[in-house]
Amino acid sequence: MNCADPATLDGLAWLACYLTTGKHMAFYGSFGTVLLLLAITAPTALLFGLGGAIAARSRILPLRAFGKTYIAIVRGVPDIAFFLFFVIALDQGLEYLRHQVLCPGWDQPIRQGSDFVVCQAAKLPLGTAPQWQHEVYGFLLAMFTFAIVFGAFAANVLFGAMMAVPRAQLETAEAYGLTRAQTFRRILMPQMWVYALPGLSNLWMVLIKATPLLFLLGVEDIVYWARELGGTKTPNFTDYPHGDWRMWYFLALLVFYLLLTKVSESVLERLMKRLTYGQATTGGMTA
Repeated sequence: MNCADPATLDGLAWLACYLTTGKHMAFYGSFGTVLLLLAITAPTALLFGLGGAIAARSRILPLRAFGKTYIAIVRGVPDIAFFLFFVIALDQGLEYLRHQVLCPGWDQPIRQGSDFVVCQAAKLPLGTAPQWQHEVYGFLLAMFTFAIVFGAFAANVLFGAMMAVPRAQLETAEAYGLTRAQTFRRILMPQMWVYALPGLSNLWMVLIKATPLLFLLGVEDIVYWARELGGTKTPNFTDYPHGDWRMWYFLALLVFYLLLTKVSESVLERLMKRLTYGQATTGGMTA
């Protein structure tokens, strides 16, 4: 099929060429960007959450204060405000550190009104860097920000799950001579997941719904391309003019998110059954 001259196409031939343009290929690839974000952010946030929960229940006062402060502050700030602030602050902080190391002879102020000015060698990425490096850098900043935010919520869930494990079991372990670390690793950790999984399941669903915030962080995700491709196109700006098709593009996003949450619910339900298999309840043993 010759797609070089869209004006000569009509019907299904026009649609087939339209759906295989370079921008549409980027749109299809952006679904992978969302899945990659979830695949990396979820375990990273869980690690942050576990660290925050352990710190919050530590006997060491500064560590306990740090854990509780991390949970309270991040959970208390609206997600969108934290995303927009933290990404800018992190980016400028990294450039400032590079500026101090790479440009010691700089004699101009870094803060010039509302502008943040560093030497070219301190830019992240460098101005001469290829486009893919800029995209990867933006994605990593977004991933780290997501992990920080959802790590705080995971820490709160895990802290509550740790507190829900019966104290008598921990005391029994200590009576048998297990150290505090052994009790944590062999008794507390295996049992807390049963209490934590419902909260973590909800958090996973919230994380899925939060992925459109990538658009606000400068990452060309599915929302960006849906708006870009679905908006009205006129012959003056494109070879494939069309009306306002955003409804159809966002309908595709709706189906994608519904399928993703449905698969997630099925996996989480099986995981819960596996974790609670053989567990004693008020109704007897679960099977």
